[in-house]
Amino acid sequence: MSDAIVHGGNLHEAARRHGIPYEDWLDLSTGINPHGYPVPPVPADAWRRLPDEGDGYAACAARYYGAPDAPHVLPVAGSQAAIRALPALLPQGAVGIAPLTYGEYAPAFERAGHRVMPLDVAAATLPDAMTHAVVVNPNNPTAQHVNAATLHRWHAQLSARGGTLIVDEAFADTMPSASLAGATDRAGLVVFRSPGKFFGLAGVRAGFVLAVPALLAPLREALGAWTVSGPARHAVTAAFNDIEWQRAMRARLDKDSARLAALLDAHRLPLTRTPLFAWTPDARAAALHRALAQRGIWTRFFPAPASVRFGLPATDAQWSRLEQGLKDSMHAIDTTPLSTFHDR
Repeated sequence: MSDAIVHGGNLHEAARRHGIPYEDWLDLSTGINPHGYPVPPVPADAWRRLPDEGDGYAACAARYYGAPDAPHVLPVAGSQAAIRALPALLPQGAVGIAPLTYGEYAPAFERAGHRVMPLDVAAATLPDAMTHAVVVNPNNPTAQHVNAATLHRWHAQLSARGGTLIVDEAFADTMPSASLAGATDRAGLVVFRSPGKFFGLAGVRAGFVLAVPALLAPLREALGAWTVSGPARHAVTAAFNDIEWQRAMRARLDKDSARLAALLDAHRLPLTRTPLFAWTPDARAAALHRALAQRGIWTRFFPAPASVRFGLPATDAQWSRLEQGLKDSMHAIDTTPLSTFHDR
């Protein structure tokens, strides 16, 4: 596939497209926590020395995620690297992927020779033709959640066929009890985790693959040595060990998410949400995305189905700006003929 995958956070593109200076934007186009973890000063050795695999980083992640132990955890430079490398290590077959989910999975599997087929996340059982399945849980962008019992049932079906269930839990830190991390001692189950979303540390490019050591070994070889830098390891370790910050942040995000939902509901916009973002499927989505952009508010637009994803504002001033921007944008599109509601 030659078309580049579009992601949120592309603020420089928004600034060029709409003629608004970069620094004047309110960026709500990602689901990254705007109240990022306050990383303590980085020790000088973290800059000078090569990353040391004996520093306890994997063990720290195993404790935080509830994985069986350190050998079941592979640190990676963001889950993106593993998403690209893993499909080539799995037996070729048909992989089930939801029609609207994180966009990197389908092309990664297709490049490795797999056939992509639609995954019905409401199904009790998986089709016999399906060898592997990818579930982003909760889903990005629809916020849909598949319960653990269903995932365990799907894993049993796939593993009996020699297949693999991949569960991407990038947004699962706000509901740790729903994670499958503790079951990754079972063959045929892979869990991706990312500290970038909940901890607001997307810039350090750190992630983890949780699976049986027999699968992690070839993945480690494919990705090479020193995939996670010393400063990134320092930042993530500090964040994982700060239990009080995590507890307070989960409570704060719950309140902020409810506030965002109330704001969207006030304009009668349908929505589903996680504590980190809200998703609004609506025929006017393209017009809403465009109207907000004209006011310097950047959101993520999805064409099929037409929908907009909103991240969380960080400050009272940003909340006020979003409230006013929504009011003005909805007024503008409510006076626009429905036939014009297409992204240009």
